[in-house]
Amino acid sequence: MEFEFTIPVLVVGGAACGCIAALAAKDAGADVLLVEADERPMGTTGMSMGLICAAGTKAQAAKGIHDSAQSLYDDIIAKTKGQTDPVIARTLADNSGPTLDWMADRLGMPWELDMGFRPSYGLSTYRMHGWHGHDGQDMVDLLHKKLQDEGIDVLLGAKLVEIHADDTGRVLGVSLARPDGAIEQVGCDTLILASGGYAANEALIAQHIPVMAHAAEAGYARNNGHEGNDGTAVVLGQKLGAGVGDMGAYQGYAMLTDPQGISVVPGVIVDGGIIVNGRGERFCDESEDIAGMVHPVMAQGGACWVILDERIAANQAYTPEMRQLAELNAAKRGADAAALAATIGVPADALTAALTEAHEARAQGRADAQGRGWTGDDTPPSGALLAYKVVGAIYHTQGGLQIDGQARVLRGDGSPLPNLFAGGGAARSVSGPAHWGYLPAMGLCTAVTLGRMAGLSAARQALSAPAPAPA
Repeated sequence: MEFEFTIPVLVVGGAACGCIAALAAKDAGADVLLVEADERPMGTTGMSMGLICAAGTKAQAAKGIHDSAQSLYDDIIAKTKGQTDPVIARTLADNSGPTLDWMADRLGMPWELDMGFRPSYGLSTYRMHGWHGHDGQDMVDLLHKKLQDEGIDVLLGAKLVEIHADDTGRVLGVSLARPDGAIEQVGCDTLILASGGYAANEALIAQHIPVMAHAAEAGYARNNGHEGNDGTAVVLGQKLGAGVGDMGAYQGYAMLTDPQGISVVPGVIVDGGIIVNGRGERFCDESEDIAGMVHPVMAQGGACWVILDERIAANQAYTPEMRQLAELNAAKRGADAAALAATIGVPADALTAALTEAHEARAQGRADAQGRGWTGDDTPPSGALLAYKVVGAIYHTQGGLQIDGQARVLRGDGSPLPNLFAGGGAARSVSGPAHWGYLPAMGLCTAVTLGRMAGLSAARQALSAPAPAPA
C-alpha cells in the first residue's frame, strides 16, 4: 500500500473526543491530522446537552464542592453494580478532573460547575460542568476554533473506510472516502479512533441491543443519535483483532419531545417533575434511572407526558433545551390538574390523583406509590401546570473497543495492539452491560477524558517516548 503522506498522529472523528485527542497530542509535541466524515462537524457531542461529568475540579472547588476521584470511582462501581471494567473506571475517575482543568487552563474553554443540576441518578455530588447557556454543538464549534488556533490540520468530508495494518497488527495507514467518491490513502505512525458508536447501525443494534431494535420497529422508540454513528470504528477495530466489551450498553432517554425532537432536561425531574401515561397515571419512579426510565415509558405503548409547574420551569429555563422548547411554545398548559388534563386528553381524576398522592407522600415523609422519595427541594408540581409530550429514544451506545488505562486498544487476549488507540463512543465505557449503569454526562466524560489520554499516549509513542501514566 502506497500512502500519499504519513502523519505521526492521525485522529478519526471530529467531535469532542477527536478534538481533545488532537489538541492533547499537539500539546505533547506531535504533528496531528484530524479527519471528519461530515462537512460540518457535529457527532454525538453536537446533539448533547454539552455537559461533562468530572471530579475534583477547580470549578468545583470555586463553588465550595469538595469531591475526589475516589468518590466518582465509587459512584461508577455502585451504579454499575460492580459490572464494569475497573481499569477504565479508574482512568476516568482519576483523569476527568485534570482533563477538565486542562481544558479550562490550557485551552481557555469556559467550563464551569452547573449548580442547576443537583446530585441525582447515581451521582453523589455536583459534578456537571458546562458552558452556561450553550449546548453540545456550541462545544464542537468552539473546539474546532481551538484546533484552528493551534494550527492543527483538519480534513472534513473524509470518511474512514479501511484500516491497513501489517501482520503484527501495527497500523500503517487508512483509506478515506471523499464526497466525490475518490479514495485517499493516508499513512500514520499512530491512529486514534474517535468516530462514535453504533446507535445508527440497525444490524448492530439488532444484534447487541434487540430490545431497542424491537421497540423502534413497533414505533415505541426512536434513534436520537447522530446518523454517522454507524459502528465503523468498532467493526474495523475487530478486523484487526481488537476485543470489545459491554456491547449491550447504551444511554436510553425517556423524555424526547414529540414532535419537536428536543430533550426535556433531567433537571425537570430532579426538581420534582413527574411522568404520566395516556391514562394520566404515573408508572415509575422517575428519579431512579436516567437511562433505564426509557423502558417503562416505551412499555406504555404510546407517548407520555412530563408534568411540571412554573417553579420547575423557571429553575430549568437557563438550559438551551428548555429555552428552545419555550420559544417553540411546546408546552401544554392548565391552571390546575383538571384543566391540564382536558388540554392533553387524559382523565382528570387520574392526573389529580397522581399529583395528590405524590404531595401526600412528601408531606408524610415517605416514598410514594412508585417508590420515589421526596426530600429537600424535590417537590411535586402544584398550581398552574405545564406538560410536554415525550417518547423514548436511544441516544448513544456505551459499548465498544476494549481499551486499557492509556486508551490503547486491546486484543481479545488482553494484549495491546501496537499503535491503535480509541476513546468516546468508539471505546468501551463504564455503564456496565446494559442501560441501567449509565451516569449523567458520562458520555462526554469518556469523550474528553479518554480523548486526552489517547492523544497523550499516541503522541508519546509517535515521539518514541514512554506512554503516559494517568494523572
